[in-house]
Amino acid sequence: MHFSSPLVPATLISRYKRFLFDAVLEDGRTITGSCPNTGSMRGLTTPGSRIWLSEHDSPTRKYRHMFEMIEADGTTVGINTGLPNKLAEEAILAGIVPTLAGYDLLKREQKYGLKSRIDFLLSGEGRPDCYVEVKNVHFMRTQGLAEFPDTATIRGARHLDELGDMAQAGHRAVMLYVIQRNDCDALRICGDLDPVYAAAFKRAAARGVEAYALACEVSPQAITATRLIEVEDLA
Repeated sequence: MHFSSPLVPATLISRYKRFLFDAVLEDGRTITGSCPNTGSMRGLTTPGSRIWLSEHDSPTRKYRHMFEMIEADGTTVGINTGLPNKLAEEAILAGIVPTLAGYDLLKREQKYGLKSRIDFLLSGEGRPDCYVEVKNVHFMRTQGLAEFPDTATIRGARHLDELGDMAQAGHRAVMLYVIQRNDCDALRICGDLDPVYAAAFKRAAARGVEAYALACEVSPQAITATRLIEVEDLA
């Protein structure tokens, strides 16, 4: 996924109220912009960090600049949670996830379960339908090891249980973690920060839910899912 126009470098002052950030542009101007990530962004909000912003001219937007990525731990990390679905779709269609290749049809945002929408529903003649839920990952504490989640997520645990229902009904069910950073070779489920999610992950795996992690190359020019990496088993 290439950005349609060059990203703008800046220095982060602070990220606050979940949706907002202040930064200093290279020309010295201080701006307020929108943050497309309502999560904790643990480890990715350090004041003084180098960041990159997209610019938007729409008259309906309150803020011209949007926070897209940050330099942390010696690499570039994408923080926009609106991008992983697009990255996952590109990877699926490119065959980067071999077990999800070859389906005839890919549908987005399909209703399923009690009150949810699945990110992708894959279907093909002679194959069970495949329900794919996508999660964004950008948290790392140990070098090379991505972790999810970075805070408690009741909604995420519910998604795992609903995927388990699909698997038990005879469909395929897949949790696909998209890692928006360059420096990870494995993914761990973060049980110390969210034991409820970790328990739901173990429960889903026992019911037949598959889990894959996509590593990305991240730069101010483009973010591209490039390869699968290991998803560590929970002890």
